[in-house]
Amino acid sequence: MLAGFSLFGDPDAAGRPDGFGSPGRTGRPPPGGRPVPGNPRKLGRGLISAEPRINDRIRVPEVRLVGPNGEQVGIVSVQDALRLAQESDLDLVEVAPTARPPVAKLMDYGKFKYESAVKARESRKNQSNTIIKEIKLRPKIDPHDYETKKGHVVRFLKSGDKVKVTIMFRGREQSRPELGRRLLARLAEDVQDLGTVESQPKQDGRNMVMVIGPHKRRSEHKAEARAAAGDRTRRQQREQA
Repeated sequence: MLAGFSLFGDPDAAGRPDGFGSPGRTGRPPPGGRPVPGNPRKLGRGLISAEPRINDRIRVPEVRLVGPNGEQVGIVSVQDALRLAQESDLDLVEVAPTARPPVAKLMDYGKFKYESAVKARESRKNQSNTIIKEIKLRPKIDPHDYETKKGHVVRFLKSGDKVKVTIMFRGREQSRPELGRRLLARLAEDVQDLGTVESQPKQDGRNMVMVIGPHKRRSEHKAEARAAAGDRTRRQQREQA
């Protein structure tokens, strides 16, 4: 089974020492007693390390081995898997410890951790923080107040924020919910170029609530604002030159 795995050769290498040729790959505890990647143990207040087990920290007799490019090698003894990792200057990483047998993959674990951290950082940078603003209206709001409230909704949507619109009913107004629905439908139509209704009007006690979401995410609005600011700066510099 292993003979067809073209990445590795020299079967006599199985007798060589267990070191992998570079510090940190043998899984030996570093100075200071810090947890070793692949050696889950209690940390502080009973926390468990989430790092996968690597190299000689894998304490099972056999693993289902996956090659560095995702190719299936098959079930091999952990000693053979470690030998193959050593010959290719890679790490043996346990990627599915609960499988039977556990699944281990040959990879450069240091490079893998670095690339994972970069991806996580990029994901956080591109992630938009959703902010919900709230506007409260009365069913019989006068035209001037309506235009003022609508202006707030427009400003919020242009900033990439969601808007929760609440119609507050009092007294006999509660018996006429159609007034609230009509007002909310009017508002949704007035701002349809900037946002869409994400939550249809629904009664909530004495109130009626609707949520409008922007067409563009907050991060996109920020990017456009930065680009516009850069254009203004360059224009001012050309005028001063």
